[in-house]
Amino acid sequence: MTHPVPPAAPPPTGAPREPSFAMRFDRALLTGFLRVTGTALGPYQTAIVRIGFAATWLFFLLREIPHRHELYGPDSPWSFTLAERLIGDNDAFTVLLWSDGTLWFEAVYLFAVAASAGLLLGWRTRTMSVFFMIGVLSLQNRSVFMGDGGDNVIHLMAMYLVLTRCGQVWSLDARRARRRPQPDRGADPTGVVLAALTGVALVTCLGLGLLAPGWAVVFLLLWAAQTAWWVVRRYAPGAPRTTLDALANLVHNGALLVIIAEVCLIYATAGWYKVQGSRWQDGTAVYYPMHLDYFSPWPALSEALGSHGTMIMLITYGTVIVQVAFPFTLFNRRVKNVLLAVMIVEHLSIAVLLGLPFFSMAMIAADAVFLPTVFLVWLGARASRLASRFRRRPAVAVPGPRAPADAAGPAAEDASPGGKPDVEPGPGKPDARPSTAPSSTDR
Repeated sequence: MTHPVPPAAPPPTGAPREPSFAMRFDRALLTGFLRVTGTALGPYQTAIVRIGFAATWLFFLLREIPHRHELYGPDSPWSFTLAERLIGDNDAFTVLLWSDGTLWFEAVYLFAVAASAGLLLGWRTRTMSVFFMIGVLSLQNRSVFMGDGGDNVIHLMAMYLVLTRCGQVWSLDARRARRRPQPDRGADPTGVVLAALTGVALVTCLGLGLLAPGWAVVFLLLWAAQTAWWVVRRYAPGAPRTTLDALANLVHNGALLVIIAEVCLIYATAGWYKVQGSRWQDGTAVYYPMHLDYFSPWPALSEALGSHGTMIMLITYGTVIVQVAFPFTLFNRRVKNVLLAVMIVEHLSIAVLLGLPFFSMAMIAADAVFLPTVFLVWLGARASRLASRFRRRPAVAVPGPRAPADAAGPAAEDASPGGKPDVEPGPGKPDARPSTAPSSTDR
């Protein structure tokens, strides 16, 4: 005789239930939203990208000072009239077409150099990033055919950096924020002067009709956003500042995503276009530029490398494989780091063998967005330790009359006014340097 199976007992009232798919999706969505609005991601990566591109453009401008008039000035083969016709068709931005005078060109060139140095140091990063963009666009759009490929990358990144909070670490802004974590309201004369001067300059340009309508809107929005941030930060703490901070984080993270996608697109398109070339298919493409006089700063080195057919074939195929595969390795950290190191070595080789240092610097600066945070923190600590070692060189003691021990008293043993020996950090002692953690008050 079979007994009926009793029905399963219902779960107790207080037992936890498995969350449904909709609940898990809502939770993940909320977590992601809080992440992208509550934190500016990749502070070290955006800082190294800022430093890399500012240094690349600054070094290029300094090196080309003797040839600046031929590149972008009144002696350029791309004449002022041709530049006016091109800008009239594409509405690109450049202040060099406001006047064809030599004095105006010299002022713009000096402005671009100063903006690059300011962005490199991270001084007033929000303002300097806009000035850097103005300098880059003004010079490059004046003579569009003066470049080696790296100028296109700088052109794009100069606009993207304006939207990032790239001064959170490794900048004078971050150093000032650590020293003044709670600044007095209104106690920022430099910020007031910069806002006033840029506002007057913008109103003047609008009044004279120097800006195209699209660029006028862009600069008005940038000036209004930075001025609103400065006012809210000092006079309206609490909810208004939290809201603006969340918007700034959202814009920063969106721009960071665009930078990552841009770098992947550069390598993917370069790799797939190479695949279609017959010289890349037969493994001889690298041979030909190494035997051109224009791309052979070291002819003996190029000849020694180009005489090995197997080496040329491996470099040719390896370049294509790395460029095509790199975007697909972003989800595997180890493989990505290996290919990233290979690409950096490749760009260093291009700088030496082909004589394209600024193209290589621009590409390495773009690749830096993928560098691991642990490596960047270690690199920053090493650089800070090295700088501290130079600052702490012992002073040369000047011999003089020495007072008797009983006349000097016990206080003579103390080297600091607080009665404590002035002992500097050394091995095994805690370092008193301020932390390099990102600050929410500066970019």
